[in-house]
Amino acid sequence: MGLKASDIMSKKIITVKPEDGLRELAEILVIHRISGLPVLDDENQLVGVVSQSDLVAQNKMPHIPVSVTLFDWVIYLEGMGRFKEEMDKMAGTLVRDIMTRNVSTVNPDTPMEEVATMMTEKRIHTIPVMDGERLVGVIGKLDIVRSILS
Repeated sequence: MGLKASDIMSKKIITVKPEDGLRELAEILVIHRISGLPVLDDENQLVGVVSQSDLVAQNKMPHIPVSVTLFDWVIYLEGMGRFKEEMDKMAGTLVRDIMTRNVSTVNPDTPMEEVATMMTEKRIHTIPVMDGERLVGVIGKLDIVRSILS
Protein backbone atom coordinates (compact mmCIF):
# COMPACT_ATOMS: atom_id res chain seq x y z
CA MET A 1 0.00 0.00 0.00
CA GLY A 2 1.30 3.47 -0.90
CA LEU A 3 1.88 6.50 1.24
CA LYS A 4 -1.06 8.51 2.57
CA ALA A 5 -1.43 12.17 3.44
CA SER A 6 -0.84 11.36 7.13
CA ASP A 7 2.54 9.82 6.22
CA ILE A 8 3.89 12.90 4.44
CA MET A 9 2.11 15.85 6.08
CA SER A 10 3.83 18.32 8.36
CA LYS A 11 2.30 17.98 11.81
CA LYS A 12 3.95 21.18 13.06
CA ILE A 13 1.35 23.58 11.69
CA ILE A 14 2.15 27.25 11.35
CA THR A 15 -0.92 29.39 10.77
CA VAL A 16 -1.96 33.02 10.43
CA LYS A 17 -5.19 34.87 11.11
CA PRO A 18 -7.17 36.90 8.54
CA GLU A 19 -6.36 40.11 10.46
CA ASP A 20 -2.58 39.59 10.34
CA GLY A 21 -0.58 42.05 8.27
CA LEU A 22 1.22 41.14 5.06
CA ARG A 23 4.64 42.09 6.47
CA GLU A 24 4.09 39.63 9.32
CA LEU A 25 3.02 36.99 6.78
CA ALA A 26 6.15 37.59 4.69
CA GLU A 27 8.35 37.22 7.79
CA ILE A 28 6.72 33.91 8.72
CA LEU A 29 7.13 32.52 5.19
CA VAL A 30 10.80 33.55 5.04
CA ILE A 31 11.79 32.53 8.58
CA HIS A 32 10.16 29.10 8.32
CA ARG A 33 11.09 28.61 4.65
CA ILE A 34 7.58 27.59 3.65
CA SER A 35 5.59 28.45 0.55
CA GLY A 36 2.15 28.77 2.12
CA LEU A 37 0.09 28.25 5.22
CA PRO A 38 -3.48 27.87 6.46
CA VAL A 39 -5.51 30.83 7.68
CA LEU A 40 -7.56 30.15 10.82
CA ASP A 41 -10.25 32.34 12.37
CA ASP A 42 -10.65 33.03 16.11
CA GLU A 43 -12.45 29.68 16.55
CA ASN A 44 -9.51 27.86 14.88
CA GLN A 45 -11.63 27.06 11.83
CA LEU A 46 -9.95 26.95 8.43
CA VAL A 47 -11.04 30.00 6.41
CA GLY A 48 -8.34 30.12 3.74
CA VAL A 49 -4.82 29.46 2.56
CA VAL A 50 -2.21 32.10 1.76
CA SER A 51 1.03 31.61 -0.14
CA GLN A 52 4.15 33.28 -1.46
CA SER A 53 2.36 33.49 -4.81
CA ASP A 54 -0.36 35.63 -3.22
CA LEU A 55 2.27 38.07 -1.99
CA VAL A 56 4.07 38.11 -5.32
CA ALA A 57 0.78 38.78 -7.14
CA GLN A 58 0.49 42.07 -5.26
CA ASN A 59 3.43 43.39 -7.24
CA LYS A 60 2.41 42.32 -10.74
CA MET A 61 0.99 44.42 -13.52
CA PRO A 62 -2.82 44.23 -13.52
CA HIS A 63 -4.54 42.30 -16.29
CA ILE A 64 -6.70 44.86 -18.08
CA PRO A 65 -9.90 43.30 -19.45
CA VAL A 66 -10.11 43.19 -23.25
CA SER A 67 -12.83 45.41 -24.64
CA VAL A 68 -14.17 46.66 -27.96
CA THR A 69 -15.94 49.89 -28.73
CA LEU A 70 -19.03 49.68 -30.88
CA PHE A 71 -20.71 52.99 -31.63
CA ASP A 72 -20.51 54.71 -28.23
CA TRP A 73 -20.61 51.49 -26.20
CA VAL A 74 -17.67 49.79 -24.53
CA ILE A 75 -18.17 46.03 -24.47
CA TYR A 76 -15.90 43.98 -22.23
CA LEU A 77 -15.07 40.58 -23.72
CA GLU A 78 -14.31 39.15 -20.30
CA GLY A 79 -15.80 39.77 -16.90
CA MET A 80 -14.87 42.77 -14.80
CA GLY A 81 -15.06 40.52 -11.73
CA ARG A 82 -11.59 39.09 -12.31
CA PHE A 83 -10.15 42.60 -12.77
CA LYS A 84 -11.80 43.83 -9.54
CA GLU A 85 -10.52 40.76 -7.67
CA GLU A 86 -6.96 41.42 -8.91
CA MET A 87 -7.13 45.09 -7.93
CA ASP A 88 -8.47 44.22 -4.47
CA LYS A 89 -5.57 41.79 -3.93
CA MET A 90 -3.02 44.32 -5.14
CA ALA A 91 -4.34 46.96 -2.73
CA GLY A 92 -4.63 44.54 0.20
CA THR A 93 -2.83 45.07 3.49
CA LEU A 94 -4.12 42.10 5.49
CA VAL A 95 -4.00 38.33 5.00
CA ARG A 96 -7.77 38.26 4.38
CA ASP A 97 -7.29 40.59 1.40
CA ILE A 98 -5.05 38.17 -0.51
CA MET A 99 -5.86 34.68 0.82
CA THR A 100 -7.59 31.98 -1.20
CA ARG A 101 -10.96 31.29 0.38
CA ASN A 102 -12.05 28.29 -1.67
CA VAL A 103 -9.57 25.84 -0.15
CA SER A 104 -8.82 22.36 -1.47
CA THR A 105 -8.28 19.97 1.43
CA VAL A 106 -7.57 16.27 1.93
CA ASN A 107 -8.09 13.87 4.81
CA PRO A 108 -5.34 11.84 6.51
CA ASP A 109 -6.15 8.73 4.43
CA THR A 110 -5.91 10.43 1.03
CA PRO A 111 -3.28 8.64 -1.12
CA MET A 112 -0.13 10.66 -1.84
CA GLU A 113 -0.70 10.23 -5.58
CA GLU A 114 -4.08 11.96 -5.26
CA VAL A 115 -2.48 14.83 -3.31
CA ALA A 116 0.24 15.22 -5.98
CA THR A 117 -2.38 15.17 -8.75
CA MET A 118 -4.45 17.81 -6.96
CA MET A 119 -1.40 20.05 -6.52
CA THR A 120 -0.41 19.71 -10.15
CA GLU A 121 -3.83 20.03 -11.77
CA LYS A 122 -5.10 22.85 -9.55
CA ARG A 123 -1.69 24.58 -9.37
CA ILE A 124 -1.71 24.77 -5.58
CA HIS A 125 1.28 24.61 -3.28
CA THR A 126 -0.25 24.07 0.15
CA ILE A 127 -2.99 21.60 1.05
CA PRO A 128 -4.47 21.47 4.56
CA VAL A 129 -5.14 17.98 5.96
CA MET A 130 -8.46 17.91 7.78
CA ASP A 131 -9.87 15.32 10.17
CA GLY A 132 -13.49 16.38 9.98
CA GLU A 133 -13.48 20.09 10.90
CA ARG A 134 -10.07 19.91 12.62
CA LEU A 135 -6.81 20.88 10.94
CA VAL A 136 -4.31 18.08 11.65
CA GLY A 137 -1.53 18.79 9.15
CA VAL A 138 -0.35 20.59 6.05
CA ILE A 139 1.19 19.21 2.87
CA GLY A 140 3.47 21.34 0.73
CA LYS A 141 5.27 20.36 -2.45
CA LEU A 142 8.47 19.89 -0.46
CA ASP A 143 6.72 17.24 1.67
CA ILE A 144 6.07 15.20 -1.47
CA VAL A 145 9.67 15.65 -2.60
CA ARG A 146 10.90 14.51 0.85
CA SER A 147 8.74 11.38 0.60
CA ILE A 148 10.64 10.40 -2.52
CA LEU A 149 13.87 10.36 -0.50
CA SER A 150 12.50 8.11 2.25
